[in-house]
Amino acid sequence: MSSVPDILDDAVKRALNASGIIRPADPRFGDYQANGVLAEAKFRKEDPRVLAQKIIDQISPELSNICDRINMLGPGFINFHLKPAFVADQIAAVARDPRLGVPTVAQPKTVVIDFSSPNVAKPMHVGHIRSTIIGDCLARVLRFLGHKVITDNHLGDWGTQFGMLILGWKKFRNDEALQQDAIGELERLYKYVNAHEELRDDAKAELVKLQQGDAENLGIWQKIIDLSMHEFAKTYQRLGVTFDHTLGESFYNPMLKDVVEELKRLNLARESEGAMCIFFDDNPELKKTSPLLIQKADGAFLYGTTDMATLKYRIDQWHPDEIIYVTDARQQLHFKQVFAAARKWWEKSPDLRHVYFGTILGEDGKPLKTRDGTPVKLADLLNEAEELALAVVTEKNPNLPPQVRQQIASVVGIGAVKYADLSQNRTTDYIFSWPKMLAMNGNTAPYMQYAYVRVQSIFRKAGATKTDIAKVSLEHAAELDLAKHILRFPETLHAVAEDDKPNWLTGYLYDLTGKFSAFYENCPVLQSEEPTRSSRLLLCRLTADVIKQGLNLLGIEVIEQM
Repeated sequence: MSSVPDILDDAVKRALNASGIIRPADPRFGDYQANGVLAEAKFRKEDPRVLAQKIIDQISPELSNICDRINMLGPGFINFHLKPAFVADQIAAVARDPRLGVPTVAQPKTVVIDFSSPNVAKPMHVGHIRSTIIGDCLARVLRFLGHKVITDNHLGDWGTQFGMLILGWKKFRNDEALQQDAIGELERLYKYVNAHEELRDDAKAELVKLQQGDAENLGIWQKIIDLSMHEFAKTYQRLGVTFDHTLGESFYNPMLKDVVEELKRLNLARESEGAMCIFFDDNPELKKTSPLLIQKADGAFLYGTTDMATLKYRIDQWHPDEIIYVTDARQQLHFKQVFAAARKWWEKSPDLRHVYFGTILGEDGKPLKTRDGTPVKLADLLNEAEELALAVVTEKNPNLPPQVRQQIASVVGIGAVKYADLSQNRTTDYIFSWPKMLAMNGNTAPYMQYAYVRVQSIFRKAGATKTDIAKVSLEHAAELDLAKHILRFPETLHAVAEDDKPNWLTGYLYDLTGKFSAFYENCPVLQSEEPTRSSRLLLCRLTADVIKQGLNLLGIEVIEQM
């Protein structure tokens, strides 16, 4: 089924090459609004009100079964007011659709999403949470819409630090500590070697041996990676995040020399003070910045080299239409340069997007850290979330079995951390607050999960009931308002995909629960006579289904009791 904006948009397009269906900020102005008339009128040198009226006269007969009225507001805005009967028919169709009215896209794309990307031998910290859950959410939404999504965790598993780690492994390793906390011990080894300047030359020698393929050093390097991956897997499992590929920097290392040679051959890179660089003289935004270095004067390669090699591999192997990089905002210039270089290299490069995000701040407005000034470990953050959630669950439901309370606490605690992040505009910083995050009211995961439980409780009270009726009645304003909002689920998901902003979905779900509350307060459900009772139960079921599906796309579970 086509969504309502599609139907209206197509009608306007057929009338005139002007479209752009939006929802007006004030619902008094209608359910949808066409705002493309002003630009078209300016292009045609016509009065926008006259042009808007022409469109209204042309499309009104076509939309007579859909709209109560179509009117003009201001200098050329066209407002559409949907008929309750049309909304009811659409709701009945959504109720029969396991996808809740969300059609798959007509032209699926292949989309690569690069996200999370922790460094080997270091614990994942709070800085990794945003990339991990934003990337996972975008992958879920795009897959649900019908795109082919390839997720890749680009690990930091190569470079100078491995000389220090290998030296530390050989000379200063504590096997008991390694067994108890592998990442903690590896971090200690790195810090120890790095702090002793007299060990620097030995560490460099170990790095050279690793780069030359020394069997012993390669074996130690692989053990370090395996230990790190084992710890990462625990965190990803708790977060419910999976990857199709985990191709770290080391995977591309053998390709770097050939990439530099090809960029030189194509005159895309040239020498400057002994280094090989890509300049952007033809790019007004980038020509004043430093060039993208791809090889230092001593022959060493850099991040830019690896990113160019990664791009080449992804394009050659996966043939993507889009590649999305989910990293923090500090890397904006780097990716602008990499993308500009890619467009020079490939005449038809994929759509390359940097989905950047702001910083998580503490209550003091500074980047969130522990008391000793180190980044908060992600495992510790998730542990604290579960502990705080368990205290809330125990207070509200002390009679539940301990294992049930723990399971609920896990779902609520992890969901709270995710939702608090995803509900922010990703481009801005935000202040991390446990009280706000775990609140049972407001735009939080616990509130959304409780809203789902509350709707489900209606069906437990109703007993066996049929909610797949073909006839839906929307006589009360609150019924109609809730039904219209349910129909906006598809357009919300498309907005998330187009803008790479999960907060469109969290905002939609929060509004959905508000409209359901108004409906439930004003429209008796179980006490109503048939067929009103079944119709209202259908709205309850669809509300619960949309909440569940929406939270799932955010990577958050629902529970049946709290």
